[in-house]
Amino acid sequence: MVDFHCLMIKKKYIEHRGEKRIRLIFSYDEDLIQKVRGIPCAKWSQTLRSWHVPDTSISEKALQRIIRGELKSVSDSPVYLDIFTKKLHLTFYANDSDIEFVKSFMYYAWVKSKKVWRIPNFGQNIATVRAYFGKRLIEVDHRDEEFFEATQELEVLRRSRAVLGQTPEYAASYLEEFKKWMRVRRYSESSVKSYEKAVRVLLTYLSPKKPESIENQDLIDFVHGYLIVNGYSHSYQNQIINAAKLFFREVLHTDLEVEKLERPRPHYKLPNVLSREEVRSLLEPIRNVKHKTALSLIYACGLRRSELLNLRIRDIDSDRHLLIVRQSKGNRDRLIPISDNVISVLREYYRIYRPKKYLFEGVKAGKPYSAASLDQVLKSACKRSGIEKPVTLHWLRHSYATHLLESGTDLRYIQELLGHKSSRTTEIYTHVSEKSLQKIRTPFDDLFKNN
Repeated sequence: MVDFHCLMIKKKYIEHRGEKRIRLIFSYDEDLIQKVRGIPCAKWSQTLRSWHVPDTSISEKALQRIIRGELKSVSDSPVYLDIFTKKLHLTFYANDSDIEFVKSFMYYAWVKSKKVWRIPNFGQNIATVRAYFGKRLIEVDHRDEEFFEATQELEVLRRSRAVLGQTPEYAASYLEEFKKWMRVRRYSESSVKSYEKAVRVLLTYLSPKKPESIENQDLIDFVHGYLIVNGYSHSYQNQIINAAKLFFREVLHTDLEVEKLERPRPHYKLPNVLSREEVRSLLEPIRNVKHKTALSLIYACGLRRSELLNLRIRDIDSDRHLLIVRQSKGNRDRLIPISDNVISVLREYYRIYRPKKYLFEGVKAGKPYSAASLDQVLKSACKRSGIEKPVTLHWLRHSYATHLLESGTDLRYIQELLGHKSSRTTEIYTHVSEKSLQKIRTPFDDLFKNN
């Protein structure tokens, strides 16, 4: 039976915030709202006092399904599959069961900018997606459009075996043992996750060969046939080698000479730094006290993002004018001096928000603020201040160190404040310090000094 109230949807084609959208006008109906929310990138506009969706063929098809009464509930909502040569994009109304299904794939990712879930296009992935979603699936195949660009790449992928299949079953016990060993040694959870994933990739690539029978030449083939061919970064190659070294030496106790694996040549990059004026213009326009305090504290104390989010109320010692960073990178504690100005900002923030456990908490009391939300705060601040550089939170830490150096602070103290294990890491800031560079006189000027 046709759901006749759906026929009362009126469509109006508009341009909203520079984007072509379809405005939907209908009487309030909770069930209908749930169905509209199932359309990819559907949004409610307080200004328009209505729902609106992208002006695309996908939205039109979804609206037709709603109008024809084919969509009975969210579980019937359409799923849009964009098929590319090396990846699949899935767009659907967010629900736990479908998200859990996507997360069962290796190398899944949520692409926030496009509002899609991405999984690799290899093996039986397309067939698995079709079998799971069934009639809900609406497919768009883009492969013909890019075939002329991708033919050579596909050949390289086939030759390099970069299209990894599912992790072999026998690997689970090895990976579990590896994780247990790292936790006993008190590796951070982020390191456990990264190293476990690195070894998972290695074992999947070298399957069906069992870990005990893997030889040095297999590892060399992996580095050349997977990491280099697919253009993975220097740091990822190092991470894989570090993980393999631990796994084979500490878990399998094999005679594999992982140390002989070629590491990439050192890759040095100068830190990105904002000027004092840019930092001021970034922080001043922020009206939200929590957002302003969080970004200010990163710059005022040179904190890493994780250090800020893990700060607890007890870590602020206002009497001694100190901030305590506990068990940060390398499992080290450190003390950072905080000024009266910083303490005043923190007291004002505490008076308004009254956090329970962590200094910066999210929607749920007692739970830390999310990293993604903090990144978004910075992005909005940059947009508001007109800064077009691709600023990240770590730029504020780099700026803190550089500005300290320019103010005459000794490098040894800066090393302690940043929590660097080696002074060589801290010395890189001498390369971006304006004060140091401006002292250098170019020999070009000496050519004309007598004129």
